[in-house]
Amino acid sequence: MQVTGHTSRPASIRDVATAAGVSHQTVSRVINGHPSVRPATRDRVLAAVDELGFRRNATALALASGRTRAVTVLTANTTHYGYACLLRGVEEAARAASYAVGIGVLESAERAAVAAQVQRAADAGGGLIVIAYDPAGVRALDAVPAGLPVVGVVETPASAPGGDRPRVWTDDREAAFEATRHLLLLGHETVHYVAIPSSTRRTGARTGGWRQALKEAGAPEPRPVQGGWGPEGGHAAGLRLARDPAVTAILCGNDDLALGVLRALHECGRAVPGEVSVAGFDDAPHSAYLTPSLTTVRLDFTGLGRAAFALLHGVLEGAAELGPRPVPVPELVIRESSGPAPGTA
Repeated sequence: MQVTGHTSRPASIRDVATAAGVSHQTVSRVINGHPSVRPATRDRVLAAVDELGFRRNATALALASGRTRAVTVLTANTTHYGYACLLRGVEEAARAASYAVGIGVLESAERAAVAAQVQRAADAGGGLIVIAYDPAGVRALDAVPAGLPVVGVVETPASAPGGDRPRVWTDDREAAFEATRHLLLLGHETVHYVAIPSSTRRTGARTGGWRQALKEAGAPEPRPVQGGWGPEGGHAAGLRLARDPAVTAILCGNDDLALGVLRALHECGRAVPGEVSVAGFDDAPHSAYLTPSLTTVRLDFTGLGRAAFALLHGVLEGAAELGPRPVPVPELVIRESSGPAPGTA
């Protein structure tokens, strides 16, 4: 749609501001990916942008600034829930700022293959966002040439990372701690854990948070069961745990693992939550519609993608703070799959 009067003209930033009921400065912050905008306000501005067909002239801006207004996201996966939401968040923020987004898929963690993909992304110009949740992503982030603008989306670090490469993350450790504590407060003697792989170290952030909650409660610490990423791994782990009558609570490293665990418990005749409570991680869309609906930790991956672009945008525009961007805090969502331990009120 175009704004019309006596003659047609493209919509301006002030037209968007009027339509959204905000100042033109707020519109500028939204289209430049600035994080300090309320989600409801951002959504209103983006809706006005779409309705009015507002587009900044990317070619003119690139010529004026001497910079390529493009971002390449390097990722080993585009289909898993967290990865897909991250890509959506990057694209939304980049589109509002008139940046083009490309995706480079890391098909192998082999060093030469990763280096070649990083070089292709560097040759495209602009900046890079690397999703480093897996070995290929971690290796790609390390392989980015010095001086090339890059932001890493990383697993929660054990300590604040140094260096000059900005990174963003969510507090997975605290989130896993709260989910484990929830199950312990329901009277369960301990909580078993079906783990996702760690990208950077032997003990991942979610495993660390689970372990810390058990330690502070003085609860026994079972050996984590490695489950991989998908339902099939959760199913195999769930069959192992279901055979042990002492298992009454299970925390899963993501909701896909929890889906497999729930199926295994059903096959083995273990009632959820009557005999076994189950909690997941991520709040994937299907988690609210399982039977029973899944208690889980909600992570705003889309917001994390927006934060990653906002940080990179600041680097590209020469106005960045290299510290981590604030991102939405994980939220425990309590549903039907968690309940009191057997024999407790």
